[in-house]
Amino acid sequence: MASLRYLWAHRARFPISSARFYRAWGKRVFSLPELVSRNRQRSALARKGASIAETAEIGQADIQGRFDLLSIGANSFLGRVTIALHGKVQIGEHVCVNDGVEILTASHDVTDPEWKHVVAEITIEDYAWIGTGAMLLPGVRIGRGAVVGARAVVSKSVPPGAIVVGNPARPVPKSRCEEFSYNPCEFLAANRAWLLG
Repeated sequence: MASLRYLWAHRARFPISSARFYRAWGKRVFSLPELVSRNRQRSALARKGASIAETAEIGQADIQGRFDLLSIGANSFLGRVTIALHGKVQIGEHVCVNDGVEILTASHDVTDPEWKHVVAEITIEDYAWIGTGAMLLPGVRIGRGAVVGARAVVSKSVPPGAIVVGNPARPVPKSRCEEFSYNPCEFLAANRAWLLG
């Protein structure tokens, strides 16, 4: 939710003479460089052809390939991630993709004598959480509300609400709730400074 236009329109307002006014504006000025950096990243990706919601947050992502193959939904957060766009990458709404995650849409067929390039899209549905350092391999679908644990290597699709860990990623006995009402972008300090003061 960090477009400057959105944050300005939805900013918390306090009486000018109050301590809360000065505290809020102090936080806003202090966090402005981070906010501007994320806005530039989102704008640059959109100019290159990616479909990025105005309220999506993009950190220092290393994204290579055909940018028109990337779509990121509203209120989704990407940290310092690596994405190889040989095939489509569709990221839903309210998704959190932590630092160090690698999203790979292509590989080689090791059973083919010519070692052919194999491309398959990756879909991450709403409210999914991809933990730090996880790797998503070509063709996987991460279901709504699913969790991929830190450092997990996902080579098969993950059902909605499932929690997977390890290499290769395997489900654990518990699962997430079915209803969600959070916004991962609300936890970012720069956004909180504007929306809450």
